[in-house]
Amino acid sequence: MNPSSGNKGVNGLAQAFVGEIDRRRSKDSALVLDFGEIQDDYSLKTNTFSIPIPVEDYHVCRQLTLGKTGDILAKTQAIGKPGSGEHDHKTFDLNSIHGPVKGTIGTPASGQPDPPDPPQNSAGGGGPEGAHQHHVLIPEKMRRLKPGDRVLVAWVQSEAVVVDIICPAEDLKK
Repeated sequence: MNPSSGNKGVNGLAQAFVGEIDRRRSKDSALVLDFGEIQDDYSLKTNTFSIPIPVEDYHVCRQLTLGKTGDILAKTQAIGKPGSGEHDHKTFDLNSIHGPVKGTIGTPASGQPDPPDPPQNSAGGGGPEGAHQHHVLIPEKMRRLKPGDRVLVAWVQSEAVVVDIICPAEDLKK
């Protein structure tokens, strides 16, 4: 007798296996990425889970905790003088319409205020321009989360993890 010819017991068992495999496959392919919004109390409300998740019950990727816009992200320092903040700017002889001049070449940080002078005890000493630091400030695009932010959420099993802030594609034109 041909085993595939119609044994009802074997066919029923095979259909049960196929049904279980299909059920598990659809369960495993459940939504893993979601959109959400940070609420006024920093709870998270996602598109697929409308009950706000308290701030202590979800996680965020570390870049979303760097600080507020304008906070100091880093300070410059000279190689070989850790913590001193002392460094030289490259000075060049430049030709201008007014004749030769000395100047420094660099790109100004447009739209950002000048950093405050560091305390003297952290600024180091000496150098042709005096010891000083430049503060690298956190720009708006790198700030930490705040209420009202639309976010991308990854679900890791039953845990929500905020991956990043969602921006309109129009921001690419800026």
